[in-house]
Amino acid sequence: MQTTLHLNLAEPAQPRARVGTQVLNLEHVCRGFDKAQSELLVLDDVNLTLHEGEIVGLLGRSGSGKSTLLRIIAGLIRPTGGTVTYRGQPLAGPAEGVAMVFQTFALFPWLTVLQNVEAGLEAIGVGVDERRTRALAAIDLIGLDGFENAYPRELSGGMRQRVGFARALVVDPTILLMDEPFSALDVLTAETLRTDLLDLWNQERMPIKSVLIVTHNIEEAVFMCDRILVLSSNPGRVVAEIKVPFRHPRNRLEPAFRALVDDIYAKMTARPSGAAARRELEPGSRLPNVSTNLMAGLIETLAAAPYHGRADMPEIARTLRLEVDDLFPVAEMLQYLGFAEISEGDVILTQPARRFAEASTQERKLMFADHLLQNVPLAARIRKVLNERPGHRAPRVRFEQELADLLADSAAQETIDAVIDWGRYAEIFSYNDKTETFSLADVEN
Repeated sequence: MQTTLHLNLAEPAQPRARVGTQVLNLEHVCRGFDKAQSELLVLDDVNLTLHEGEIVGLLGRSGSGKSTLLRIIAGLIRPTGGTVTYRGQPLAGPAEGVAMVFQTFALFPWLTVLQNVEAGLEAIGVGVDERRTRALAAIDLIGLDGFENAYPRELSGGMRQRVGFARALVVDPTILLMDEPFSALDVLTAETLRTDLLDLWNQERMPIKSVLIVTHNIEEAVFMCDRILVLSSNPGRVVAEIKVPFRHPRNRLEPAFRALVDDIYAKMTARPSGAAARRELEPGSRLPNVSTNLMAGLIETLAAAPYHGRADMPEIARTLRLEVDDLFPVAEMLQYLGFAEISEGDVILTQPARRFAEASTQERKLMFADHLLQNVPLAARIRKVLNERPGHRAPRVRFEQELADLLADSAAQETIDAVIDWGRYAEIFSYNDKTETFSLADVEN
């Protein structure tokens, strides 16, 4: 059973007061990790301000450092460069008045709803009577009254996330940080929770002054935020700041809303000035582990009616129910492989891709092998090493070590795993997971 907030919705929510005092300021913030020969940057020269009365979104793909930036603002990790100022004072660790809601519900399973909400107050020394009063008020506000004595296992995902919001609100924060708080919920539950929170915000029934939300959902950002900061990837830099001019409540179907969503898609897929006609991978490029089934499926979808080889990315995302982090890696890998071009937020199939869509299974494998070896340096490198070695074998660790100075460990592993999957499909080499050894396809492991 899903609860709803007990709000007076007879009148539409009215806009809050105009943006006020600055509460947070980041200047030239960097975050890096030491590697063998250099520093691997996750965030580079990030500038951000947050004022009272506004919701700001951080929008970017995987690898843009969104969650890292949020944890810096929360005081959970320190930047390796730049300054963070909260309410006029340098931030040095977790700050009073900054609360966070996580993607995962992060509840104590052995505590009731009431006890989970009280936990934060207990940690800062609030007395029994006061924390009980404040916790009950937060539970009522967020729409969970009647469930005070329930345990997390008894609640739906949406209700558990409401507990997370109540736990954050009960400490009367100045800033509420949200790290993809709706991404673990089903579509309908997420939409209900978004709308309820916006109603509370616009009616000024919550104690918070400002909200900073990390998301990879472009429509969600336009639906909720007053400003959106778009971050690039590897490292994360602010490449665009977009003001959202619409009053609440917002209608996703309005032409102006859809036009802004399209514009953000175009900004997130734009090439840097002077870039080549088709982007090329470098030997140390991070690769997403996109399955060949997804790539083939997108090619087939785009080749068929009504797209006939060209489609608007927002429309494809809506039709296929894909988020930014799902759609962009597939489209970009098709671009890297020479099967697609991305321009102004559109995906356009190349002639090889059109032939791929009509080809038999074996013909597809041969085409994919050719494009893989031509366009993915790591795949070509593995094949070259195997050809040159007398036994036509090579250990995985050899290639991991080559990537170690260029990528974080997790990124290097993901990159090699991706190339293993693609190489197996293309039959350009074989891989034994037990021995972690590559070999040529005609050599038994």
